[in-house]
This record gives sequence, C-alpha cells and structure tokens, in this order.
Amino acid sequence: MAKPTLNEIEDEAPLDPAAERVRRKLVRFMGINLAILFAAVMAVVLTVVYRSVTPEPAEPQMASSSVPGEVLSGEVAIPAGARIVSHALSGSRLSLLLRLDGGDSLILVYDFASGEPAARIAISEEEL
Repeated sequence: MAKPTLNEIEDEAPLDPAAERVRRKLVRFMGINLAILFAAVMAVVLTVVYRSVTPEPAEPQMASSSVPGEVLSGEVAIPAGARIVSHALSGSRLSLLLRLDGGDSLILVYDFASGEPAARIAISEEEL
C-alpha cells in the first residue's frame, strides 16, 4: 500500500477554528456577491425584454399635403428690419434666429402642423 503524501494529509486534516471562521466568511461573501450579480444580470435581461416588447412612441409627422409630390408652403411673419441669422428644422418645427435692428436677438419657433408660432424667445445683451 502506498504511503500518503504530505498534501493528502493536509487536505484531510480538519481546519483549526480560526481558519474555519475565515472559510465561512469567504463562502458567505461569495454567496452574497453571486446574488447581487444574479440580480444585476436579471435587471439587464428584463430591461432588454421590456424594450423589445414595448412599442416605441411614434415620432411626430410633418404636416403633409394631400397630393403626393406637392410642396408644403406657408408664410412666416418676422418683425420689420430683422435679419435671419440661422434656422433649424426639427420634426414639424422650424426655428429661426433673428437679429433685430437694435442689436438684440430673437428666436422664433413655428409649428407646421398648426401653422402657428410655438415660441418667441427674446435674447438681449446685458452688461455684467
């Protein structure tokens, strides 16, 4: 019969109480971390499933004419003497940055769907 090696004897020997406490703490720590990791993975999976099942809200459509190929037209009133510095189009809204005669600026936002101004924002310079 083969004589047991030193490693086999150490593996089978019971741990002293201090080492056993450390081992129990380590096992508890590992269990808690695995539970937290499992909860985080489940949260990600549930989020992905929720987003894939829930329909996305429809983006606002620009007002369109009833005849295909017809160009949408309209009129935008700006203050007398104002210059258009820049413009931007987002969805059914048109934003105009105007420079007024006195040096102040004005942002006008028009909504194509309603044909009415949506916002009027005055920008004035003040001394600090």
